[in-house]
Amino acid sequence: MKVINKKILILFSLAVCVLLGYWIWLCLRPVEIVAVHQENNYSDVLVRSFPPTDKGKIIWWLENKNILKEKYGIPKPSPDGSFVVVFWDFGDGYKETDGYDNLCFKDMKPPMNCTEKNSLLMVRNSENTGSYFVLDSGTYRMNNKGDIVKNKSD
Repeated sequence: MKVINKKILILFSLAVCVLLGYWIWLCLRPVEIVAVHQENNYSDVLVRSFPPTDKGKIIWWLENKNILKEKYGIPKPSPDGSFVVVFWDFGDGYKETDGYDNLCFKDMKPPMNCTEKNSLLMVRNSENTGSYFVLDSGTYRMNNKGDIVKNKSD
């Protein structure tokens, strides 16, 4: 009986280590920016290997927003300072429209100018509300102390 318990414990420990290693790999792999599509003060950024957690996504934006501005010219605020930047999972790449629910880019010629709508992070800024972050799990703001706080209504 003790031998079986030891084997189960070893297998369980091994499974936990493999899952932990996979999670660490997911969190540490570099984000790949595949393309940027810009229209007025609205930017779509197609990415691969985006951080898996809400906090990781927001921190990635905060750490890389200056690089995005220098390298890609985004965000591109309107005269009143408002902008929207949406990060989309590039997934299987560009594809033809399905005529229904794909995200298609006007700055590319069809037919291969669309991608699936799988948003990972939306960064919005306006004069009235300041900057906030929209994710599937809710909306986050940065408070005066620099802490990222989830909106209570979400």
